[in-house]
Amino acid sequence: MRIALFITCLADGLYPQVGQATVRLLERLGHEVVFPSAQTCCGQMHVNTGYQRAALPLVERFAEVFQPYEVVVAPSGPCVGSVRHQHAMVAERFGSRGLVRAVESVAAKTHELSELLVDVLGVTDVGAYYPHTVTYHPTCHSLRMLRVGDRPLRLLQAVEGLKLTELPRAEECCGFGGTFAIKNADTSTAMLADKMRHVLETGAEVCTAGDSSCLMHIGGGLSRIRAATRTVHLAQVLASTRAEPMPLTSLGDQTPEVVA
Repeated sequence: MRIALFITCLADGLYPQVGQATVRLLERLGHEVVFPSAQTCCGQMHVNTGYQRAALPLVERFAEVFQPYEVVVAPSGPCVGSVRHQHAMVAERFGSRGLVRAVESVAAKTHELSELLVDVLGVTDVGAYYPHTVTYHPTCHSLRMLRVGDRPLRLLQAVEGLKLTELPRAEECCGFGGTFAIKNADTSTAMLADKMRHVLETGAEVCTAGDSSCLMHIGGGLSRIRAATRTVHLAQVLASTRAEPMPLTSLGDQTPEVVA
């Protein structure tokens, strides 16, 4: 299958290793991954902060760039949620009927990584090897907007060497929420403290999730208290093999990798 990668702003600007892991994983499974270089931000941050009209050119660009492809994947629940739930709203309010049809067509073939693997490619055992104790944080957008359910857990349970531990009160928000963490810093910090406490209660070496934003928030908090637990994106866990093991580094406490 030919799959178009939507890299997202956070992976493109701060955590390219997440996009690289996504590509390695899908290519190992025998699929061709292409990167449409004309892609830009999906416009989620504009919509979420009340600038819906300003998001229209980004919505138009996304529909134009990804229309030719059979399948689109992103290692990010919030961005896929924006494509599937916000783009049509923006198109209906500020665009044309033609744009509405275009964004609905693209939205129907845009998937978060665990959805793509389980629902589209029909695989749960991706041949990964990750000899660490791991707990899983189901992020808000993945849980409530995309409803990915147990798909990430099924993928993790099939990873050789991985010991999966249950996260207490897993469905509670970590407190990031994009600009929420900036506008409501005290509340966000309190929510983060609760999430970190539950993560540490598991005794896991790694906290994983499908969204770099939440992992950045949790990992940053854990690094500030010098906790040993690392935050690692689901794509990196699934991309790890005996031949190519992923380094045990956290999205929250590492200097962002620069790719020339």
